[in-house]
Amino acid sequence: MSADTFEVTGGKRLKGALQPQGAKNEALQILCATLLTEEDVIVHNVPNILDIRRLISLLKGLGVKVTKHNDNDFTFNASQIDLDFFKSEDYQNEAKHIRGSVMLIAPLLARFGRAYLPKPGGDKIGRRRLDTHFNGLKKLGGEFYFDEEENTFSIQSDQLKGAYLLLEEASVTGTANIVMAAALAEGTTTIYNAACEPYLQQLCKMLNGMGAKIEGVGSNKLLIEGVKSLGGVNHSVLPDMIEIGSFIGLAAMTQSEITIKNCAVNELGNIIPVFRKMGIQLEIKGDDIYIPAQEEYEIQTFIDGSILTVYDAPWPGFTPDLMSIILVMATQAKGSVLIHQKMFESRLFFVDKLIDMGAQIILCDPHRATVIGLNRQNQLRGIQMTSPDIRAGVSLLIAALSARGKSIIKNIHQIDRGYEQIDTRLNAIGAEIVRL
Repeated sequence: MSADTFEVTGGKRLKGALQPQGAKNEALQILCATLLTEEDVIVHNVPNILDIRRLISLLKGLGVKVTKHNDNDFTFNASQIDLDFFKSEDYQNEAKHIRGSVMLIAPLLARFGRAYLPKPGGDKIGRRRLDTHFNGLKKLGGEFYFDEEENTFSIQSDQLKGAYLLLEEASVTGTANIVMAAALAEGTTTIYNAACEPYLQQLCKMLNGMGAKIEGVGSNKLLIEGVKSLGGVNHSVLPDMIEIGSFIGLAAMTQSEITIKNCAVNELGNIIPVFRKMGIQLEIKGDDIYIPAQEEYEIQTFIDGSILTVYDAPWPGFTPDLMSIILVMATQAKGSVLIHQKMFESRLFFVDKLIDMGAQIILCDPHRATVIGLNRQNQLRGIQMTSPDIRAGVSLLIAALSARGKSIIKNIHQIDRGYEQIDTRLNAIGAEIVRL
């Protein structure tokens, strides 16, 4: 059996406190933005996960001086960049594995006039187009090339110029790329239908701290006045809302009493209300979330008595990254729910594993699944399974922790890409997860 495997003994009640890691999706943007200045950028609360380690390795290859103060705090200095690293085999191999590498393009284009990228990898959760990124950068004056044989993108420009952009989709990474490029472009850029996730807001706040002029932060219309150069900054990454939601789901499924510490509750949008609709009791204590052990939880219906539908949408809608957690939780709830995964077409393809464990789920099509809650009448049973992506992987881990008997989860590097030492942290509050 490979080292890429968890053996999980289920049916144990957990008890204790969990501290969420720094937000992966924010950290990917923030680390790429360190390339926009030759001054020191200090970043705190960086999650120590596979995708972040890969991105830091790419930055080092490009010539960024990285000083590690501890596992989660770093100083980055991009005063001496080696653009020839683009052509190296190391760059090609590393950048393919991590989707966040796409956000290296804009800072390099804005500061050095050219950037190059192999088609990035990441989760197999359906098509995730890069059109928004490249169309936006083209409007700012970038000349774009796609090499079909090599499957690589390159873009260059002598001087980016501000423009009016109406994005065809509110892509978070697409908006991040355009914001970074516009910060150093000549003139004014307006981005309409911009993503407004807290992580994107954090990027804008960091850039403003470096001397950028960005207005409208938190809305879907950003106004950016380009500046000639940016300076250093000291920035802290928000706690990961996806991990917070995962821990709420874990507490519900395993009937455990868990406190989630330092959650930045005001940045969670409608995550808490959706979990409450699923019947989960939550208490907000300052910036902590306390979940008592619940024998059962009942899914609410709509006001007219019809079955609840939970669907994802761009912020401030419910995040797609927690849809798989809601689906897993529903299997042991009282009542039924329709899960409508609108934004990605392959994210529900892990439900066959839950059905094998004894869950009652009807997969209507690639986007919709109806879950008939068992109200714990039939406990899930442990099986052997494979993690298809980060979020489904952690959902299957939660299912395994609530199941009777042992489960084997393979391909757990997918979980390691997004969750820092998840086995160690959960074992500390009573779980039994062995990394084989």
